[in-house]
Amino acid sequence: MTTESTNGRVVSINGIELYYEIRGEGEPLLLLHGFTGAGADWDLLIGDWTNGYQLIIPDMRGHGHSANPSNQFTHRQSALDIFALLDHLKIEKFKAIGLSGGGKTLLHMATQQPARIDAMVLVSASTHFPEQARAIMNQFKVENLGDAEWAVMRQRHKHGDDQIRALYKIGNGFKDSYDDMNFSAADLGKITADTLIVYGDRDPLYPVSIALEMYAAIPRSYLWVIPNAGHVPVFLEMKDSFTRTASAFLRGDWKGK
Repeated sequence: MTTESTNGRVVSINGIELYYEIRGEGEPLLLLHGFTGAGADWDLLIGDWTNGYQLIIPDMRGHGHSANPSNQFTHRQSALDIFALLDHLKIEKFKAIGLSGGGKTLLHMATQQPARIDAMVLVSASTHFPEQARAIMNQFKVENLGDAEWAVMRQRHKHGDDQIRALYKIGNGFKDSYDDMNFSAADLGKITADTLIVYGDRDPLYPVSIALEMYAAIPRSYLWVIPNAGHVPVFLEMKDSFTRTASAFLRGDWKGK
């Protein structure tokens, strides 16, 4: 069942109410935000991407407007949710961009149903949680949020403070998770999508060596390492460079080069 909300739609899938927006017309382009983010984050990036694309912009389970009664989240389940949304929309093949947690969801999607993704951009994604990320996740607690951070979270997430507390509990729990994100080179070798891997060489969560491992294992991959850049380095001063580069890649301009 689909219902309309103020700026988007809500569909009942996999035991949750998943919110999504569709903008523009043309080839389907799926945009997945990061963990604790929301689809609205893309307003800072999409620019003129509605020119030639039909943008599908969901809030992943438990994020933004989307509900998550179980208060549980894995990137594997998130991939199943997004496939269910695309099936509901009768979209078989698509292109995609994923930021951090959205990129991890895309890794699951690209290995679960490889033929459906034509091309994808993975920004600060990872095949696993290294120790440096687990140390940061250990400090990922709602008690550490300041007033300004609470204000940002309340702007993003529309189901109240309990939703935010649940997200931080899940994020903290990633430090003990070893099965959700555990991709081998053989797993990555199943990916058939043209893949652009975007990394900052100063990412505190994921060392650039993980990007190199993905680049070596994913058959049709390209690697863009942004110097002196941290986690998800595609906003602010990098916005224009990222949108130009990602747009050229998704158009297929790099093929044969």
